[in-house]
Order: sequence, then C-alpha cells, then structure tokens
Amino acid sequence: MWTPLETLRSRLAGPLPGLEAQLRMAPRLSTGVVPRPAPENLRPAAAIILIYPHDGSWHIPLTVRGLTLRHHTGQVSLPGGRIDHGETVEGAALREAHEEVGVNPANVEVLGRLTPLVIDVSGHLLHPVVGRTLERPSFQIATGEVHRLIEARVSHLLRADVVKSERRRRSRPPREMMDAPYFEVDDAHVWGATAMVLAEFLALLADLDLS
Repeated sequence: MWTPLETLRSRLAGPLPGLEAQLRMAPRLSTGVVPRPAPENLRPAAAIILIYPHDGSWHIPLTVRGLTLRHHTGQVSLPGGRIDHGETVEGAALREAHEEVGVNPANVEVLGRLTPLVIDVSGHLLHPVVGRTLERPSFQIATGEVHRLIEARVSHLLRADVVKSERRRRSRPPREMMDAPYFEVDDAHVWGATAMVLAEFLALLADLDLS
C-alpha cells in the first residue's frame, strides 16, 4: 500500500484537479465568479506549498504579508514571488522560500507542480510548486516582507468547518461587493489566490488518511 506522500507524488504527475478545484474558493459577484483575464502578457511568478512533519502531522507554512508591501498587504500567502530571468519555476519557488522564511533549498524535495493560476490584481501568472522536507525547517522570517508565519496543519485545512465566507468589496472595477470564501487558520482568513491554490492541493488529498 502506498503512503500518502507516495500517492500525492503520483497524483501530481497525473491529470490535476485544475480550475474546477480552484474555483471552489474563488470570490463570487452576484453575477457569478469574478472574471479572470487570459494569461497573455502576465508576469510569471512561483509559490511553494512546503509539506513538513510537525507534532505527528503534515504542516505547511503560510505568511502574513508585510504591512508596507505594494500588493496584497496583510494578506495570507504562500512563500513565493516573481520568476527572475533565467530561473526555473522550481528555482524561483525555492529561492523565495529561502528569502521569506529561511528554508534551505538543499533540504527541499520537489514533488511536482499544480495548475497555474491567473492573479489579475497584480498581473501575475502564478505557478504553484509542491515540495517537502524531512523535518520541520528552522524558520527565519524576513521582517518587512513577512509580518508573521502561520504553520497550518494540513488535516485542519481539510475540515469542512474551516471553510467560511465573508463579504468583501473588489479593489478593481467592477468595485462591487463579492462573496469571498476563505480558510480560517490561526485567527487569519486565507482567501483569494492562496485559497484557490490550496483548494487544488487539498483536492489531491481529500481521500487520504493523514492522521
């Protein structure tokens, strides 16, 4: 019988849940899902879902973004950022994890990628990477970029009662109210692109025993 990690690795190599899973956590206007632009002319970015063992369970690090940043101030994100010229998706994701939360790239095994996601607010096409470490990293957050670190238990994210919704106003036209689903984690609301990426990741784990 395969372990959950072996099953996840296999599923990442096969057909992914894709947009259907992402849209489960997408904000919605009264007329439907918030429109998403075509990926042409968007700047490439990468982020990492980093699995590590802690207290007998899988965890992933999330960051509350710095309060002085230009985009997504104070929001909860995965470690990540733009892909520099000549970098691979995986290389950029590992570099950002090192810069933001102090994870040593040499200790990370990359398991695969999830489906790219358009982030219209910042004009990026986000390429999510999934990786793992054999033990909990010695986190060192980059003050300025990261306000605080959240260590989210994966089994907690899989619980139905963690998914909630709130009313938010769009920051771009049409500037109307929308219903924004979110994961409630450590007194924080994980919504938007981060929630959509996590939704696809969690869809790969829904039938696995992570206890």
